[in-house]
Amino acid sequence: MDPVRVVPAWQAGAIKAAVEALQRGQVIALPTDTVYGIGAHGFLAAAIEQLYDIKGRDRLKAIALLLGSAADVQRVAVRVPQTAWRLAERFWPGALTLVLPRGLAVLDVLTGGGDSVAVRVPDHAVALALIRALGAPLAATSANLSGQPEACTAQEVLEALGERVPFVLDGGPCPGGVASTVVDLTVQPPLIRRPGPLAEQVQALLSAHSA
Repeated sequence: MDPVRVVPAWQAGAIKAAVEALQRGQVIALPTDTVYGIGAHGFLAAAIEQLYDIKGRDRLKAIALLLGSAADVQRVAVRVPQTAWRLAERFWPGALTLVLPRGLAVLDVLTGGGDSVAVRVPDHAVALALIRALGAPLAATSANLSGQPEACTAQEVLEALGERVPFVLDGGPCPGGVASTVVDLTVQPPLIRRPGPLAEQVQALLSAHSA
């Protein structure tokens, strides 16, 4: 097995090399505003399958899509409620994941057999540069084995996953360190599925608009 390639994110050509790896169907590790993630091209089923294998993740658990902007929601979701746009305007880019009705472009392997898709716009320059250069959503989950602590540095990714991931984009320590807040907008009233760092602010906005 080839050694893991660890590339400093600000090195010339780093983003281009990461994009090329994703386009070849490889899984890479990358920094986000919350924790390090492992990512695959969001429209390549075989690459997304690798995410599950690397992490040891239950196939019935969906994997989120990281987007380059709020406008990209319409590429992967349908019947997007006005509440979703309000939340996106307030908290994106940021540590908020929205669960929405899935669009036709979303692969079955990504959703755990469900009818929804989880989406987020990360507030991290490296992650955004990568997604925008890729020109497609990035299927991403935290860079750790299921049930283990999240990784907040490239070194912690290597310690957690070893040679399972061939390419690590090293952007330094992640500033957040806590997985994102998850809000399910496919139910009424909307439900916070994972508290994360923004739960109180999100609940306040939801309550204000339901009053």
